[in-house]
Amino acid sequence: MEYVQDVNDDMLVLESREDYLDNVKHYMNLKVWQKSHQLAINMYKLTNKFPPDERYGMTNQIRRAVASIPTNIAEGHGRNSFGDFKRFISISIGSANEVEYLLLLSKDLGYINQESYEMLSKDLLIVLKMLQALKRAIEAKCNQNRL
Repeated sequence: MEYVQDVNDDMLVLESREDYLDNVKHYMNLKVWQKSHQLAINMYKLTNKFPPDERYGMTNQIRRAVASIPTNIAEGHGRNSFGDFKRFISISIGSANEVEYLLLLSKDLGYINQESYEMLSKDLLIVLKMLQALKRAIEAKCNQNRL
């Protein structure tokens, strides 16, 4: 997946500001959580159209992976340390990469059309970039706390 130039870099940078991290009182205020939650909703709606024989296969796998992204953001945010939060963000990144492949597989199997694939892939790329920026911000905060 390539980085799309029309992705708003300011939106990605917002998550990396250390003072922003300090001021987020609830995970639902994180833009990356909001975007990943909406991605999960969109993926759930899309997988409703998958073949019935994929209910316990592809449908289940995609739903678990996409739900894992905002779930791990929420769980990590609720931990008592930036180190734990960083670990859970890494898990979210892994889940996002899993969704990326499952989207491609779904397209190649004919379960979704090219337009849906491109739209969801773009949304997923935005979430991935935001997760990576958040992880960098957390790492910086961890390094600052060690000094």
